[in-house]
Amino acid sequence: MEGKLNVQTENIFPVIKKFLYSDHEIFLRELISNAVDATQKLKTLSTRGEFKGELGDLTIDVKLDPKKKTLTVSDRGIGMTADEVEKYINQIAFSGVTDFMEKYKDSHEPLIGHFGLGFYSAFMVSDKVEIFTKSWKDAPAQHWSCEGNPEFTMEEDKKHTDRGTDIVLHIADDCKEFLEEGTVLQLLKKYCRFMPVAIRFGEESVWVDSETECDKDGKPKRVEKKQPRIINDPDPAWKKSPSSLTDEDYKKFYHELFPMNFEEPLFQIHLNVDYPFNLTGILYFPKVRKTIDPNRNKIQLYCNQVFVTDQVEGVVPDYLMLLHGVLDSPDIPLNVSRSYLQSDGNVKKISQHISKKVADKLEEMSKKKEGEEKSALEEKWDDIKIFVQYGMLTDEKFCERAMKFYLLKGVDGTYYTLDSYREKIKALQTDKDKTVCYLYASDAEEEHAYIEKAKAKGYDVLLMDSPLESHFINLLEQKLEKSRFVRVDSDTVEKLIPHDDAIPEKLTKEEKEKLQPIIEGEVDKQKFTVQLESLEESDAPMQVTQSEFMRRYREMAQTSGGGMGFYGELPESYNLVVNINHPLISRVLNETDTEKQKELVHQLTDLALLANGLLKGEALSKFLQRSVQMI
Repeated sequence: MEGKLNVQTENIFPVIKKFLYSDHEIFLRELISNAVDATQKLKTLSTRGEFKGELGDLTIDVKLDPKKKTLTVSDRGIGMTADEVEKYINQIAFSGVTDFMEKYKDSHEPLIGHFGLGFYSAFMVSDKVEIFTKSWKDAPAQHWSCEGNPEFTMEEDKKHTDRGTDIVLHIADDCKEFLEEGTVLQLLKKYCRFMPVAIRFGEESVWVDSETECDKDGKPKRVEKKQPRIINDPDPAWKKSPSSLTDEDYKKFYHELFPMNFEEPLFQIHLNVDYPFNLTGILYFPKVRKTIDPNRNKIQLYCNQVFVTDQVEGVVPDYLMLLHGVLDSPDIPLNVSRSYLQSDGNVKKISQHISKKVADKLEEMSKKKEGEEKSALEEKWDDIKIFVQYGMLTDEKFCERAMKFYLLKGVDGTYYTLDSYREKIKALQTDKDKTVCYLYASDAEEEHAYIEKAKAKGYDVLLMDSPLESHFINLLEQKLEKSRFVRVDSDTVEKLIPHDDAIPEKLTKEEKEKLQPIIEGEVDKQKFTVQLESLEESDAPMQVTQSEFMRRYREMAQTSGGGMGFYGELPESYNLVVNINHPLISRVLNETDTEKQKELVHQLTDLALLANGLLKGEALSKFLQRSVQMI
């Protein structure tokens, strides 16, 4: 038989819109998907009693013959009759899967293809494609051949006696890489490593105990043995019931997905949804470093166990791109574009559901079990805090949920929910305007002196040290009623939480006017603003503080850019707070020797800078020399 392919335009145009190949390597995935479908169909027919023969070995074989320049994909599925070849191959885009799914709507075996173009992807890499097929029905085997144009030949094939289909690709000269074992193996592992039917490709070496040879201790020698290479796991962890899996099973699967990641995941979420869409998968929470540089492309998207992409923007919310794992949904087609993912209704529902499940898991972890000192969330909090902050900053619905379980950490290592911490501090840390003031440190070691001063006043101090903290504090100030966050080094301890009571001043107005230029004359006015304040006599004579507003917005600009560039370009500026009630400041004012007065101001200023880690280089060397001379 000879003929011309019947291209059905009413079928092909909608397919082109959703099923356009951008990568030649996809052909192997499509051919093996077809082989899987043929095998799954046979299983369905056998289960229903329509096929009464022996199923036998259903392994799909992929074979290379570099000499003949052929790549062959063979299955022992349902095969095709001459009429079926005519219908499903000669009429492009008339999918056999679509027909079968309509007839067997309640089939339990998932089928992959939907459009009928998969087979024709073979011509992207082949000069000629042959089909040798024999149906499970009592019908002659067929041999179909086409050289990439509308002409084809089809005839009975008396040599082909076994049920199933062989697709033989005669690889084109400009696609010779697909005749290399390493290339084919890489593609099989990329696209087919979890397909639901075993796939065999060549052989691999394994080390086993010898049955005939022993070493000097009488133990069997380890010998190298060749065995068929099965490249896939047909029953991956995400397809199993969560109740049947242990923590070790989940960790083992994590390392199967990411063999080069040697750290253990913190915990995982097992997804299993069948309404209003189908979705299974496992998402792992890795340790998140203290940097907002998400390790993306670590979530793999599958359709009925066939790899689709690891570019899952749109399928999962942006903040979940920090997670690792696998998602599998037949509601997402095998060939997708980014614009498709962003606009498809099912994809949006899936994205919302995943975010909800993550919030559910974290909320569940936040509940302390009887007899436990810490909740599961407290145990993991330091490793996932930046992830939760990222989610709250970018996803409003997640933020609403997370306000219930988000944890604040004190500098002493104690954790609090937002509600419990507010209850703890509101009595002492409410200012004269009835605003609750949350004091925090970014670095407990560097800001130790300021923390101790706050504690001496009875205040509590939080540790807020992630790169997102400045943005996140802004968010909390919007979400929490009448609240203000202040870093402990942003002002003197008396002014961190302003109250109505004021400390009496020991200097007159005239004395302060005389003191101001003396101090300003010895400091860098580009970097420091001198402030004369009435503090406790026991407080330091001089302190360095940094405006909360300017510092926070400068940090935000550095991490976000955009319209905040103005703040990011501003030089760092500090306040030099002079305690006018301290005896040493009175001594500065009363010193008649100008040189001694300057030396004393220098010394007091350098001490304040040293306390903040701001005294460096030549200035530090001079301070040390001066200190020795003064002693």
